[in-house]
Amino acid sequence: MANNGSMGLGVLAGFILMAILGWIPIIGALVAGFVAGAITRGAVRGLVAGFISGIIGVVILAILFMLTGGAIGGPAGAILGGIVGTGLAGFLALIGVGGIILISIGGFIGGALRR
Repeated sequence: MANNGSMGLGVLAGFILMAILGWIPIIGALVAGFVAGAITRGAVRGLVAGFISGIIGVVILAILFMLTGGAIGGPAGAILGGIVGTGLAGFLALIGVGGIILISIGGFIGGALRR
């Protein structure tokens, strides 16, 4: 690993840890961001890595909710299922904003301490 750290590896680690630890209320996102920031080595780089990790996670979960809602509706109710799934995806995105903020804060702290 280079002296400056790896942004791609930090984003990947942050995303994977957020997927694993995201169910723990505040601490999970902070730990994921801290590790992402420590890998990227730098406060601003850690903040960006945490932010990108959170965005990727929320987008993937929103897409999964949207597809699941359409699949549950079946062929006859695909439109209604898609509408419900899209509504759930939007709701998840609103909730995910808090996680994005926390993982970004953790990334900033981890990057600042690892510098």
